[in-house]
Amino acid sequence: MTVRAVLDGVVLAEAEEVVGLEGNAYFPPSAVRWDHLTENSATSSCPWKGEANYFDAAVGDRKYESVGWTYHTPSRAAANIADHVAFWGNVKIENGD
Repeated sequence: MTVRAVLDGVVLAEAEEVVGLEGNAYFPPSAVRWDHLTENSATSSCPWKGEANYFDAAVGDRKYESVGWTYHTPSRAAANIADHVAFWGNVKIENGD
């Protein structure tokens, strides 16, 4: 089954397999449409996953702040999501064929 991250009708990521963690779908880096994402300076810290870095998205002439995040160097417990990208906010996660 294909999983997509969609923002205003534009697919930001699409993959046959994602890593599900804490209710989020983490897309592998190869599944992300990097032409729509730019890493910003925002970070946050998770006690067990480590430090997250955030991405802004550009769709048409609109910019959306911090709609996705990644863990570049996660803890050993979360090693399977290294550099994978998860989304929230206005981004809809769709399951399809």
